[in-house]
Amino acid sequence: MTSGTRSRTIASRINLFCLKLALIPIQIGINDKKTNQKAMGTKPKARNEDKMNTLKLIAVLGLGALVSACGNVPDIASRNAPFETTGMALIAPSAQTQLPQSMRVSAISVRVPRNLKVSEANVYYPRADIVWRGDPIGDRHAQIQSIFETAFASGTKDMAGVADVTLDVEIVRFHSVTEKTRYTVGGVHNMLFRLTVRSAATGEALAPAREIQANLPAFGGRQAIEAERRGQTQKVRVTGYLAQVIRQELAKPTVTDEPRTFAFRAK
Repeated sequence: MTSGTRSRTIASRINLFCLKLALIPIQIGINDKKTNQKAMGTKPKARNEDKMNTLKLIAVLGLGALVSACGNVPDIASRNAPFETTGMALIAPSAQTQLPQSMRVSAISVRVPRNLKVSEANVYYPRADIVWRGDPIGDRHAQIQSIFETAFASGTKDMAGVADVTLDVEIVRFHSVTEKTRYTVGGVHNMLFRLTVRSAATGEALAPAREIQANLPAFGGRQAIEAERRGQTQKVRVTGYLAQVIRQELAKPTVTDEPRTFAFRAK
């Protein structure tokens, strides 16, 4: 028998003993009731009932006190069990990896899966994976790929470190705004992608692949029109914003596999 099994057996016996103790007042009350019934025969039951009520109260109080006392018995089984058998072991910490402090990006691979659903519906909020109006109607998958390639190349061009790395990017969602939304209330450019940083020499992942969500406010109404006149088109703003996102993401010394969200305004 292992120490953990032996400890659990001891704890079970203690709890059983406490339960038996708690039942003693109730058993006494039952026996006393039977004795009184035999002794009194057909006499009035008022005094008998009063006595029984008192015994019931004592039994309840005794049961509560004993259960409380037994509840304070140390959790021997959990305390002596190996760490991997306790509840704490069920909560796995996030994987953490130290990226090279000095990097340069030699290649960027962006993939936009063809099974991502595209919508050209001019409604306030189409149900789709890809919604984009910053380019003429065409291959939206290719357009999104081009935006990410341009943005990430711009965001990493000044990185002139020692470690040569490549970026693997997979687009999960690219939900911008429709014409109807853009020229009324505005909305959010919601972009979600998975990023893996790899060694350019070996192709090995240097950090866990992580999911990054980037949210950029989308102008609406007069603000959208004025921004367009200044040359701040949707494509210009989104591309510049994604360049900031990748720059900040690669500047972190420690990387985890937890999803990250960026939600700040790009100029």
